[in-house]
Amino acid sequence: MLAEDNFVNTASTAFGWVINNLGWAFVLFGTVFVAFVFVIAFSKFGSIRLGAVNEQPEFRTVSWISMMFAAGMGIGLMFFGASEPLAFYRDGVPGHESHEVGTAMATAMYHWTLHPWAIYAIVGLAIAYSTYRIGRRQLISQAFVPLVGQKLADGWLGKLIDILAIFATIFGTACSLGLGALQIRSGLEASGFVDSPGMGLVIGIVSVLTLAFVLSAMSGVGKGIQYLSNANMVLAAILALFVFVAGPSLVQLNLLPTSIGNYFSQFFEMAGRTAASADGAAGEWLSGWTIFYWAWWISWSPFVGMFLARISRGRSIREFCLGVMLVPAGVSTVWFSIMGGTAIRMEQEGNSIYGGGTTEEQLFNLLHNLPLGQIMGVVAIILLGTFFITSADSASTVMGSMSQNGASNAKPWLSAVWGIIAALVGLTLLVAGGDEALTSLQNVTIVAATPFLLIVIALMFAIVKDLSTDVIYLDHREQQRFQRQLAIERRLHREALHREQKRERRRSADV
Repeated sequence: MLAEDNFVNTASTAFGWVINNLGWAFVLFGTVFVAFVFVIAFSKFGSIRLGAVNEQPEFRTVSWISMMFAAGMGIGLMFFGASEPLAFYRDGVPGHESHEVGTAMATAMYHWTLHPWAIYAIVGLAIAYSTYRIGRRQLISQAFVPLVGQKLADGWLGKLIDILAIFATIFGTACSLGLGALQIRSGLEASGFVDSPGMGLVIGIVSVLTLAFVLSAMSGVGKGIQYLSNANMVLAAILALFVFVAGPSLVQLNLLPTSIGNYFSQFFEMAGRTAASADGAAGEWLSGWTIFYWAWWISWSPFVGMFLARISRGRSIREFCLGVMLVPAGVSTVWFSIMGGTAIRMEQEGNSIYGGGTTEEQLFNLLHNLPLGQIMGVVAIILLGTFFITSADSASTVMGSMSQNGASNAKPWLSAVWGIIAALVGLTLLVAGGDEALTSLQNVTIVAATPFLLIVIALMFAIVKDLSTDVIYLDHREQQRFQRQLAIERRLHREALHREQKRERRRSADV
């Protein structure tokens, strides 16, 4: 705030170094994470419960899904749901021309379906197993006990891991809150509530919503987040249903198989796209889209992972992995088909929502092009506010737990303090970024998330080593060994019997 130019220059330099030197790691391991989660889900580890052997889930499946979805990416879908497919349709992606509908939808799905939720699933699985199955403290550092030992996990290395987790969480949350505040401001202007809004309105929005999520955080996970998450799902469903009915419904339905088909047909092309792609011209595009998203998901993974762990106690590993991977991915696919499909259709008909190219205004441009769109614009503003509250609420609750040595129920005042800090960091990035506020948010998020990428990679090894010593898995291995030994003995018996029969036949022939 005191040296805005220096801040912007420093953030830009650090961002450039990360993209040039570590961009490949984000791209490569993003897909490795997806493969890892599916392998774990369908392996013999899948039957192990995240808790006692006969423990039942704490939350109903519907509430479980709504809570994990609202905490995971609610604001992002509102911000990019219409604008991202439209941007890819208008401008193309590396290696493809503009106006390729299938490619535009597939690329948006690539960013918002399996890859982000794989990152969340790895962190969530590590914490849930370590905490509810083994009985360790609810900290990311404790999941590393099988790799580094209890002493180091409790010592300086564990403290460093937990500090990096809180650091990444603050900036990931700040980015989301900043996006939400920018879009709410745009919505208020588009709906005619304010004229020529400036940064003062953003400060007011953040202040009011911060007070709201502080009150929600004080109520605890079982009440505040659960009720607000369920309300989010209802409002989001109403908004999506409205656009589906009032918009080009057949186009949206046609885009579902088109999106899914192109996603799978282009999966390895998208997964292998690096700065060397498109004759070396893909680096800038990747930094603004794919690598930004991967870093954003990684920065969210400490708090979303811990939150997922907390609401998934009692579920099997297979149920956890497949639920976390597939259900939100399916909802995101439908959301982008409705919002992105409508935006692309309006573009094709010469009724573009692109406007001045400002991402935060495009959702409201889309709604206002539809009958009763002004009313639904107000619903969208309310939904953005509730998503803002649930994201900050769950993040502040988890940071409170981490900073209290893994306490199951953090002190409400401490959670509130962490929420306020995250909101202030987001506000600072917006104010210091000025006209480039969105770029500032993205750059700092990527830089802050980079150290935690190494932790997520190491967590895969920790998970496998931990699960390999589980009594259920060891019992399964013992049964396998017994079956193998039994099969060997049966084979030896059959061979001996066969030899004896041959000898009997020879003796009969001699006689």
